[in-house]
Amino acid sequence: MALVNEHFLKLPGSYLFSDIAKKVNTFRITHPKQEVIRLGIGDVTRPLPPACIEAMHRAVDEMTNASTFHGYGPEQGYDFLIEAIIKHDYAPRGIHFSPTEVFVNDGAKSDTGNIGDILRHDNSVGVTDPIYPVYIDSNVMCGRAGVLEEDGKWSNVTYMPCTSENNFVPEIPDKRIDIVYLCYPNNPTGTTLTKSQLKKWVDYALANDTLILFDAAYEAFIQEEDVPHSIYEIKGAKKCAIEFRSFSKTAGFTGVRCGYTVVPKELTAATLTGERVPLNRLWNRRQCTKFNGTSYITQRAAEAIYTPAGKQQIKENIDYYMNNARTMKEGLEAAGLKVYGGVNAPYIWLKAPNGIGSWRFFEQMLYEANVVGTPGVGFGPSGEGYIRLTAFGNHEDCVEAMRRIRKWLA
Repeated sequence: MALVNEHFLKLPGSYLFSDIAKKVNTFRITHPKQEVIRLGIGDVTRPLPPACIEAMHRAVDEMTNASTFHGYGPEQGYDFLIEAIIKHDYAPRGIHFSPTEVFVNDGAKSDTGNIGDILRHDNSVGVTDPIYPVYIDSNVMCGRAGVLEEDGKWSNVTYMPCTSENNFVPEIPDKRIDIVYLCYPNNPTGTTLTKSQLKKWVDYALANDTLILFDAAYEAFIQEEDVPHSIYEIKGAKKCAIEFRSFSKTAGFTGVRCGYTVVPKELTAATLTGERVPLNRLWNRRQCTKFNGTSYITQRAAEAIYTPAGKQQIKENIDYYMNNARTMKEGLEAAGLKVYGGVNAPYIWLKAPNGIGSWRFFEQMLYEANVVGTPGVGFGPSGEGYIRLTAFGNHEDCVEAMRRIRKWLA
């Protein structure tokens, strides 16, 4: 008799965004004449940069000729893309890696979920709260999160609240935690840490032999000088952190799928007997077993991101989304609402007025203004009373959504 992994049975019945989709579909069926503006799920709307499209066409043409055809590629990624990543994303910031420290993947979500494969199931976990659901759910699936308690928290997870009361800066734990997840610029709050604030986390990790899993998927949206683009800008981070990057929002690759993970060779973790093992070696072994590599065509498109034309086209798209964020932030503030984020990230973290709960405000906004957001409580207990809005829609929709919300709340 085959037995199931019973840890999966601990998960909520459906994923957050599935619940939202059901509620929106119900509204559309009962209100067929109402036009809904979706500012909930963080999917991009701008087309791929022309430089990437041209690179993909050239790569497809290569596949038509036996002399230039590409079959299985290296599991870690092609050298041409890895070298471009190191040259353009890290070297200008004084950060140096060898090609074997960068692993190309099919998006940050996969690797942030799969990285637990190389870590023991009984490591303790710390997360900022609210948090991207994948971090929690992937730990539940392997049994690392413990059991779900009545307050909505998992027993083996330390939650570090990020709210307006502490300016969305998580407090350094007063105890040792084995694995800590940090995402900056943050999804869902759109807030950031300064270099000095991030340094405190690196210092904590070095002092406590803690592994930091640093999700930098939104670094391309950073506008302010004192906000680090990479955790490796902090001295010592190579000894305590793995960094995840994504081209999904940077270059509109949500439907193309490509990103990368950096696992420094200096980074080690321990066995029960105290032996130090390089995590780079373990991750490489894991990838060679479970991942056949990102497609050649996709990696050529990603390489084009780093050309002069690609950089300019990506900047135009990012500027477009950040203009949306400014429009939304200003519009919501004009309506008398408390708004956070939207400066260094394409997310707006909106405080529901009058102490209204997240799901209630979500439904009110849907039915009264016909605008869809994401209930903050879906990202963790500290998200209760907030709504996340994304700036990835088209500009006209963002303007119209703000008009509707102001009219509704007037």
